[in-house]
Amino acid sequence: MTTVTEVHERTAWDADVLAVGGHPLQLWGWGEVKGLGEWTPRRLRVTGDDGALLGVAQVLVRRLPAPFTALSYVPRGPAIGPDGVGADDVRAAVTRAVVDWCAREVGGIGVSLEPDWDEGTTLTGLNVRQARNTILYPATLILDLTRTPEELMADMGRTTRSDVRKGGRGVEIRRVTDDAEVEAVIALYRVSAAHAGFSLHDDDYYRAIHRELGDASMLVAAFQDGEPCSFVWNVNSATTSFELYGGVNDAGRKARANAPVKWHAVQLAQQGGLRRYDMNGLLNDGISEFKRSFAKHENTLVGTLDVPLNAPLYALWERGLPAAKRIVRKLRSR
Repeated sequence: MTTVTEVHERTAWDADVLAVGGHPLQLWGWGEVKGLGEWTPRRLRVTGDDGALLGVAQVLVRRLPAPFTALSYVPRGPAIGPDGVGADDVRAAVTRAVVDWCAREVGGIGVSLEPDWDEGTTLTGLNVRQARNTILYPATLILDLTRTPEELMADMGRTTRSDVRKGGRGVEIRRVTDDAEVEAVIALYRVSAAHAGFSLHDDDYYRAIHRELGDASMLVAAFQDGEPCSFVWNVNSATTSFELYGGVNDAGRKARANAPVKWHAVQLAQQGGLRRYDMNGLLNDGISEFKRSFAKHENTLVGTLDVPLNAPLYALWERGLPAAKRIVRKLRSR
């Protein structure tokens, strides 16, 4: 038997997330960032009969127009101890407890789970469906940071390996923590997004990541003449560094700074004792091809698992209502 307790204190929550090997999107600060918009974070601690911690789930609740009422979404969760995935029976019990809590306390059309579990990981005893509307992409590239830097570099494409070694000349690459420099990186991101043709959140969203994630926010940038010209922005847990955003301007492209900036972020994660560096999604675009050049493999996670709470309304939602598509697009905004 399991017990679900809602957690209302940041330090206690983050300690639990780290203890079970949870993903950085399960940290308190990420819930606060999403809470600036139309999502309400709820933090669930699942324990066993003996009171021992089994797993956690940060649930983002979105109120919807009638008749749908609500949607519960768990980004890269639940996380089950000790490694975020857990044994089959514990994984099923924790997930069941989270879904039952959502059904009782939130209701609505259903629960969307996007766990940080490899493809093929089983989840029994639940009416789980592979979702049509995914938010985080299941195809990704995860570097194994338990390997040596030399082993990681050996798997890079020739051009990327050359850029790591010889690119970035005339720039300074370092971690960014200063508020003014964060503002400069956000401005660079606007330039980069306009060049690439994708939309962004407003600036306060990125400021909130810097503020709410604190030390878990790892922003690495290349500076030329005191101004950022390339960056990668990650969030870190005890095990995983997860790429959120990246960008470059003409000066950064000319300096071939992108690869050395990303490699610097990989090295910082490795030096911090993390085990995984997740590049967060692979598509058929130039950004994804750049990611692929860092390794000879790809990874696939289980994807978005939906548990309908109201079958008729869920079916209507899943068929592609405009509201559903708008929510997915907004969550995917960079």
